[in-house]
Amino acid sequence: MDLSDQILVAKVKSGDYQAFESLVNRYESKVYHLALRMLRNPQDAEDALQETFIQVYRGLPGFEGRSAFSTWLFRLATNTCLMKIRHRATEPPRLLPLEDYLPRQDQGEVPQMVDWTDRPEEALLSKESREKMMEALEKLPPEYRAVFILRDMEGFSNAETGESLGISVAAVKSRLHRA
Repeated sequence: MDLSDQILVAKVKSGDYQAFESLVNRYESKVYHLALRMLRNPQDAEDALQETFIQVYRGLPGFEGRSAFSTWLFRLATNTCLMKIRHRATEPPRLLPLEDYLPRQDQGEVPQMVDWTDRPEEALLSKESREKMMEALEKLPPEYRAVFILRDMEGFSNAETGESLGISVAAVKSRLHRA
């Protein structure tokens, strides 16, 4: 049974942790792909994914539902990515592999990490086209990159993109045109 976001949010607010897990399962791949496109680094995208859902969990009691849950979620995710981009210059490079800190199984094996990088539409693009697109995206200022990714890659409407970023529809159109 596929419950609506609104019902799941209400359940989470009443203490149903499985409802939160359902929300995470529903949106984790989309949030990860947004973060990967914005940050261009799988580890940073995984960090942004985790930070976003921590913010969601902490912020759900105050979520009033004036916008769609998905819009609110993508706004948090986009803001998390923008903050990571801003702080890249001040952060020291992280070279520690995550596998070193994962709990070991009985045979000493590290559990397999979920790989969210494969998407059908990306598989259809040639490697060269994808590389050129990502190079061009990397050159865009973060505010233009966010609009372009949400609108043209994630398929949000102008209104949803504006609501996710906290800007007007006119600003979305302007930034999209500049991007």
